[in-house]
Amino acid sequence: MEISTIVAVFTVLIGLAIGALVGWILRKMVAEKAIGSAEMEAKRLLQNAEMEAEAKKREAIVAAKEEVMQIRNEIDKETRERRNEIQRLERRVLQKEETLERKVEALERKEENLQKKEAEVEKLKEELNELKAKQVQELERLSGLTPEEAKQILLKNVEEEVRYESAIMIKEIETRAKEEAEKRAKNIISLAIHRCAADYVAESTVSVVALPNDEMKGRIIGREGRNIRALETLTGIDLIIDDTPEAVILSGFDPIRREVARIALEKLILDGRIHPARIEEMVEKAQKEVEQRIREEGEQATFETGVHGLHPELIKLLGRLRFRTSYGQNVLKHSIEVSHLAGLMAAELGVDVQTAKRAGLLHDIGKAVDYDTEGTHVQIGVDLCKKYKESWDVIHAVEVHHGDIEPKTIVAVLVAAADAISAARPGARRETLETYIKRLQRLEEIAESFEGVEKSYAIQAGREIRIIVNPDKVDDVLAPRIAHDISKRIEEELEYPGQIKVVVIRETRAVDYAK
Repeated sequence: MEISTIVAVFTVLIGLAIGALVGWILRKMVAEKAIGSAEMEAKRLLQNAEMEAEAKKREAIVAAKEEVMQIRNEIDKETRERRNEIQRLERRVLQKEETLERKVEALERKEENLQKKEAEVEKLKEELNELKAKQVQELERLSGLTPEEAKQILLKNVEEEVRYESAIMIKEIETRAKEEAEKRAKNIISLAIHRCAADYVAESTVSVVALPNDEMKGRIIGREGRNIRALETLTGIDLIIDDTPEAVILSGFDPIRREVARIALEKLILDGRIHPARIEEMVEKAQKEVEQRIREEGEQATFETGVHGLHPELIKLLGRLRFRTSYGQNVLKHSIEVSHLAGLMAAELGVDVQTAKRAGLLHDIGKAVDYDTEGTHVQIGVDLCKKYKESWDVIHAVEVHHGDIEPKTIVAVLVAAADAISAARPGARRETLETYIKRLQRLEEIAESFEGVEKSYAIQAGREIRIIVNPDKVDDVLAPRIAHDISKRIEEELEYPGQIKVVVIRETRAVDYAK
């Protein structure tokens, strides 16, 4: 029993050993097979990689060769083009040289012909001089007069005939010209006035702002007058708050500042918040609004008159004229009317219409800044036109439109006439005769209040006063002093735009009679 057990155990052990050996051999075979297949796969991948690398190398070489070929073709093409261009230029140069040579040859032939003709002309001159001398000798022999005596007799006879006929002709022409000129001038002026009409806005030195109620006056004044002081300081305009119901009066000479103050006050009333900071903000907004309106008014004036190419600053100054009045007549509307009138009259006379219109539109441009600048509006206007490169015709027309100097162009005469027509139109200027006379009388009263003044005359609508002094009381040294004192007195007692010219005249006459 034990032996069989042992044999069985031994048999099992031998089976296990043989199984392990077989398993090991099989595993080894499988491993070697796997290793062999991996090596083959690796060789295959390596071969594929080498083949791909070789293919890419060939592709890169081919691409490089193609690029080189393309560059070479481009260079060859450019070279051929440049060679063709050079050949073309060479042909042109050769053609020009041939042309020049032909021209030089032609000029040389012409020069030879001219020399031959000059020789022939000289020969003919000599022959003519000989014939003329022979004829003169024959005439002197036949008439018994020298050439100078015959010439004087002939000229005298012709002069007498021409003088008589020209005198008759001149008289007839003068008579016809006077008749025709007067008739044509009346027709042109009447036609221009008939074809030109404009509306005017009446303005003064005050503006009235309506209030919703009288309580608003107290809010405008503010605590201890802070609001009204702020508004007056920022705008430069006086606010008059009196017993007038539901109204505030704005008083000031500068119409633009007055307009700014009016717009700012109306905005403050609508807003309801009235205090110094808000006043400053509203005044700034009103200034921008007025500036925009000034520019628009200037552009509209140029469009209406057909005057283009003005300097932007001149357009702004034209817009400022919208807020400027002269004897109640709106200056911008007046300038537009003068432009139309001058243009119409220029068209009838065959003069440059655009120049006449341009000069008419700018003739009062000095009034836009005469509140801020010393001098008459005429001189200010001339300086502005020179500054912004206007033509001499326009500058001259502006300079003479009040008759200060003699006009040298037809345009200047037309502008002066159009200005007078526009100002003299009934209803154009609403200032009463009484007010006008009072202002002139006040000027004369100031001048005549000085010792030694005999008489004074206010002329040019109060822009100039001429003073005649007693030569026995006022000598040449004292005359400038009197002119200075009178001008200072006028500055202190009168308000006026621009300037007033003071002229002191001292004259000494010696008179005797032959009996």
